[in-house]
Amino acid sequence: MSSPLVLRNDADGVATLTLNRPDKLNALNPAVFIEFRQHLADIAQDEEVKCVVLTGAGRAFCAGHDLEAIASHEKAPSKHFEPETVDALEQLPQPTIARLHGHCYTGGLELALACDLLIADETARLGDTHGQWGLVPIWGMSVRLPERVGVSKAKELMFTSRRISGYEAAEIGLVDRCVPEDELDETVMALAAEIVANSAGTNRIVKRLIADRSERTREAALLNEREMPHGRPDDMAQRMRSGGR
Repeated sequence: MSSPLVLRNDADGVATLTLNRPDKLNALNPAVFIEFRQHLADIAQDEEVKCVVLTGAGRAFCAGHDLEAIASHEKAPSKHFEPETVDALEQLPQPTIARLHGHCYTGGLELALACDLLIADETARLGDTHGQWGLVPIWGMSVRLPERVGVSKAKELMFTSRRISGYEAAEIGLVDRCVPEDELDETVMALAAEIVANSAGTNRIVKRLIADRSERTREAALLNEREMPHGRPDDMAQRMRSGGR
């Protein structure tokens, strides 16, 4: 029996999803997306999960779309299955952290950009290589990359297919932090623990409010927030009684 292409491990309120094709630098093909999509659907309904970490097995986060799968015309279950799966990652109700090491290119970067927070280590190399191969983005790069780094810097990265280091990515805001390789796990799990210690209900509502903002003018977003469209967190009363714990 073949190994799962995406692994899930749950501990202390954190679900870790690991892309599991280390021999292919976790390159993405339709089979990976099918397994990944099922995990996302399960996690979205799992009230015990308060934070999600996305990482890759072996020496890379993800080298991008599997070029062999493109060349052999491997088909996903539906026309837009892959980009819709990336959207599903972005739309998870729980806060998400991308744990980045080694290659994080093109489709892999598009996956990472769908996460709320990006933490890289000094081995990370990030880039959009669509132009190198004569491809165009369809998984969200042209939208999410400019949102992260600004339009001009996104154009520079996309026009040149330049790979940048984790530290440079931190300098331009592409990732939130870059740390030494031996500190990556500790940094990610400490951040996840801080998130889990907070109200899961508050975090879910805050994530939805921030998503609401992108669809509204500033004035409309302010009015929307004060109407509390997503209600109050279920654990509000308990946390108030226990002094915020």
